[in-house]
Amino acid sequence: MLNKIRPALGRVLTPVGQAVARTGVSPNAITVIGTVGVAAGALVLFPRGEFFWGTMVITAFVLFDMLDGAVARVTGKISAFGAFLDSTMDRVADAAIFAGLMIGLYRGDQEPLAGVALYCLVSGVVVSYAKARAEGLGYTCDVGIAERAERLIVVLVAAGFDGLGVPYILAVALWGLAVLSTVTVGQRFAAVYAQARPGAGAGNGVRNGAEKTPEPRP
Repeated sequence: MLNKIRPALGRVLTPVGQAVARTGVSPNAITVIGTVGVAAGALVLFPRGEFFWGTMVITAFVLFDMLDGAVARVTGKISAFGAFLDSTMDRVADAAIFAGLMIGLYRGDQEPLAGVALYCLVSGVVVSYAKARAEGLGYTCDVGIAERAERLIVVLVAAGFDGLGVPYILAVALWGLAVLSTVTVGQRFAAVYAQARPGAGAGNGVRNGAEKTPEPRP
């Protein structure tokens, strides 16, 4: 849903990206630094129950991480590896955030809510994998009510306010994310299924017998 504002966000970040580019920091370095910062804030502060300060640290590094694309554009260093690195590091950051929350909630004697945080972690991975796998097979999968940006905003805002003592907000957010992530997975399954039906005209490279190396099964 927030993808609609990406062009405007890109225009805002471009001047900042130009300033950062002059320091000589590469886009890939920004990606890695941002991810390490997010993971450190999530896995050090959240397990100690410091949800507010953890959110502040994570938010700062998330904003920093957003500069990698802007720096890549102004320096002409856009690459397939950079896109791969960015997507992979996003998964690492997401896992760290929900794992940190899960540990903090478990240590705070909120075992059921810790289980919901674990479900949000797993369902978020499935949401991302479903899109990546669909696109790898030649389908489009740009659907879903709760994509990565929405999930991050909801969980970080709720964790921050929980750290300030607002009751129930984190529980409501996590339960809501669990439901919305499940719906998003369903939306992506439905979108791909609609394209995969005979005569739908999508994914023809797979359906019509084009060469494709099968993935190894575990």
